Amino acid sequence: MSSSDFRHIAIRTEAGKAERLFRAAVSAFCSLTRPSRREIAQLEDLTLPLFDEVSVESRRYVAAALSECEYAPAALVRRLAEEPVEIAAPLLTRSNALSDIDLIALIGRHGLPHARAIARRKELNPTIAQLIRALEKPTLVKTRPAETVAKLAPVEAEPTSTTENRRPDPGVAEEDARRRLRSMMRRAGEGVAVNLFLGQPTYVKLRETALTGNAAFFQTALADALDIDFAMARSVTEQSSYAALLAALKALDLGEDRAFLIAVALYPGEFPHPQAIRLFLDRYRLLHREAALDKVRGWKAETLSRAIRGNAIETAGGGRQASNGDEKAADRKAS
Repeated sequence: MSSSDFRHIAIRTEAGKAERLFRAAVSAFCSLTRPSRREIAQLEDLTLPLFDEVSVESRRYVAAALSECEYAPAALVRRLAEEPVEIAAPLLTRSNALSDIDLIALIGRHGLPHARAIARRKELNPTIAQLIRALEKPTLVKTRPAETVAKLAPVEAEPTSTTENRRPDPGVAEEDARRRLRSMMRRAGEGVAVNLFLGQPTYVKLRETALTGNAAFFQTALADALDIDFAMARSVTEQSSYAALLAALKALDLGEDRAFLIAVALYPGEFPHPQAIRLFLDRYRLLHREAALDKVRGWKAETLSRAIRGNAIETAGGGRQASNGDEKAADRKAS
């Protein structure tokens, strides 16, 4: 099937047949050897509005088809990956459209079912593999005593003394493990103060530019968010550690999971194991926002100082040029 067949499939399909259109569009797309960006965007524009109208069977079919597609549209794949594991499993196991950041976020939101499917991926990032092992064996993931007591406290009667009754129910253990990992990847908005400084579009801009792998894009977005110049934003992100970035993200009042997603995109080498992630989250929690804002105020002051110095130099240069022009004019009159 040619690319023109894919582009016109919506016209050939009977109106109102969401199921048929959804499946046919993806089938046509998967037949393309090397789809263009325009064709990828066309597929997303066509299928995403239909997503909530199609059946579970159609979603499962499309997930399986796209899992084998080398150039699958990322937005559609991410939407399907949020589905129950019975639908998402082929994508979680094989799709190249899911980045490491996507996989970590999926584990944080969906727990063991998604994690076990992700564990079957070839060449899985070692950090993610260790996170999954920690989730499978929750005793390896340390939590604060108060949290542990709150999560494991019995709700009704005290357990009997028999060995069988003391053995934890597998479903309870799984849910506890899921909660522990979710504490590391807390969803945005849980326990976070209302953000008066950063709007959703700005966070999305920071996240998306960080995920491009192009440092200049993220530095530009960070400069806009903090109201500092590009040179200062570059100095914040080009340090050997994420300490300065930590202050920038805290000043923007980002939630833990949002801050972590950006940090791991910029400093992937800083998170080789779950303990490194735990250290980041602990440091982020302990960093007082006022201290972070003081740091940003210092950056703004330095930005302003550079601007003043630059204006002074330009003014002085302009004065010298005017003076030289006057001298040359005087010399011409004298001659």
